[in-house]
Formats: sequence, C-alpha cells, structure tokens
Amino acid sequence: MDVTAASAKPLHADLSPAALHQRFSSEFRPRRWLYWLDFTLSAVAGWGLFAWSLQAPLGTALHATTTLGAIFALLRAALFIHELAHLRSGELPWFATGWNLLLGIPALTPSLMYVGSHMDHHRRAGFGTDEDPEYVSMTGWGRLRLALFVLTGAVVPVLMALRWGLVSPLSRLVPPLRRPAIERMSTLVINTRYRRPLPRGKALRRWNREENAAMLVVWAAVAGVALGWIPVEAVFQFWLVTAGVWTTNQARTLVAHGYFNEGEPVDVEGQLLDSVNLDVWSPLTVLVAPVGLRYHALHHYLPGLPYHSLGRVHRQLIRELPSDAPYRRTAKGSLEEMLKHLWGRAAHASGLDLVSEDRAARGL
Repeated sequence: MDVTAASAKPLHADLSPAALHQRFSSEFRPRRWLYWLDFTLSAVAGWGLFAWSLQAPLGTALHATTTLGAIFALLRAALFIHELAHLRSGELPWFATGWNLLLGIPALTPSLMYVGSHMDHHRRAGFGTDEDPEYVSMTGWGRLRLALFVLTGAVVPVLMALRWGLVSPLSRLVPPLRRPAIERMSTLVINTRYRRPLPRGKALRRWNREENAAMLVVWAAVAGVALGWIPVEAVFQFWLVTAGVWTTNQARTLVAHGYFNEGEPVDVEGQLLDSVNLDVWSPLTVLVAPVGLRYHALHHYLPGLPYHSLGRVHRQLIRELPSDAPYRRTAKGSLEEMLKHLWGRAAHASGLDLVSEDRAARGL
C-alpha cells in the first residue's frame, strides 16, 4: 500500500503514531538503492568540489563557488548520519561502514558521535530535559547569543581534531580521563548538561574501531603537513569547508524546534508541537535542510519514517486533516521565514512577550 492508494480512504479519527504507521506501512520501508545513490553522489560531489577548490586561487569567484558547492554537498552527505541513527540493525547492510569511510572518518565526525545518543532526543520522558542531547531552552535568547550559537560551528573542526588526535591517546594512557572523554566529549550536542552513557558490548567494539580510525586520520594529516606532503593551504581549506558545514547546520538546528520547553517532560503531541515543518519550498530551505529534515515535526511524530517518504506523507496529511488539526500548526513556512522570525523575536531583551505569543499560536 502506498500513499496514493491510501489517499482513497479518509484519515481515521485515530491519528496516533501507531494508526498512521499502519496506514502508511509501505512508506516505512527504506529504499536501499536510493540511500546508497543519494549519499554516494553527495559525498563524491562534495569531496570533488573540495579538491577543485584547492586548485582555485583564494578570493576568486571559482574558489567561492567550489567552496560553497562543497559545503552544501558535504552537508547533505553528512546528514545521512541522522538516518543512520534511526535505521534498525540489518535494515541497510554496510551503509554505516560506507558512511564512515566516505564521510564520517575523513571529516572527523564518526557516527559514534550521534548513533546511540540521538534516540535520547526522541524519548518521551527525556525530550527537552537534561537527558536530551539536542535540546536546550532558548527562551529569552538575544541576537548575540543566537549569532554565537551559529558561529561556534567554525570552532568545531578544531575541537574534533583535538578530540581524536589528542584526547583519544591521552584517555588511553591516563584511564581517569576515559570516562569524561566519553561522557562529555564524544557526542554531538547543544545541551552541554547531557552525559553520554559508556558504550558496552557490540557498541563498544564499534566505538573503538571508529575512534581509532579518526585518531589515525588526524595523526596522518599532522605527519603529512610536517613532512611537506600536505600544504598548509589545504588544511586551511579543509577547515573552511568543514566549518561552513557546521555553521550551516547550526543555523538549521535553530529552527528545528521552538525550544520553549523549560525541562519538563511532554507527551507525544507536545513533542510534535515543539517541532517544525518547513513546508514552503525555497532553494535555501532545500540546501540547508536536506535528507528529510524539512519535515522535522513529522519525523518526531513518526521517527521510523525514512527520509524519502516524509514529504509524501506530510502532503497527504495536510490534504486530509481538518483545519483545526494540531499537526497543521507545525507548518511554519521556509527556512528564511523562520530565521527572520527568530531574529525578530531575539531583538527584544528578554523575548518573553513574543515567546508567550508563540506558545499561544502553537497551542502549548
């Protein structure tokens, strides 16, 4: 049964995740060929444009164009890590290995930094609390804090090099450092209070493989620069591209949720209404929120839905749901509109008045 066939039947009164899962059951099957083709083309295009940018003189139009192209292509490839976090064991054989070899390890962002921890962001009891690595209340944030949040992406590539090249070997040599290295320095977070549980069993073996590979990449690069095999300009360009990927993703993260929750657990509908669907097409929205991340609210309601099915299911729901359905309130327009709204809200010293208005509009 696909969405087209399902559209012949009206939506049931029961719009629970279980009922929608049953109705759109065929949409939950990942298309293996599409995952491999989409990711591989994105990664090859990204690294190819990166290599081209190395040949272009700094400050030229060619350099700017190839650098931007590399940023957006590698961002798309990198964000398949989100799909990795949701794929069930054996659902897409070897895809995690391919992702790490083509993107994660060379970009110093192995999948261990997200796979395993991301599901804490979806847990009903943990969402929006200190146990959620990807949520922090932004109530009252001003423009300076918003700008700093985005610009910290420029520092991340340096921190990644230090994490794998320095902290990894030190934490092996000095055992007391190992726990804080894993708990506090090995996860992609925006909530700095989050503590990562120590990996065990199969997860620990995967962790060690990926960490050792990232450590080798850092030290190989250091040796290459020291021996003159890798130009310093190439290191700068690597930083420029990866910093661009990180800062762009930070901007997208700002509009993934409302971030109004002050640490209290919420129900399924509360999690839905704190999440955002960017349902107005624009080139910037498509580039900055690829791999299904435009439909972040639907993803939180049906987290097992593959990225290639989110758009179809979203459009089907919008066509059939009544005008007062809570799901419709998650549709917020384009990325540009959301960022403009957020910037305007942050202009107020505390932002509390606009936050209250936003809460009322979202039914929170």
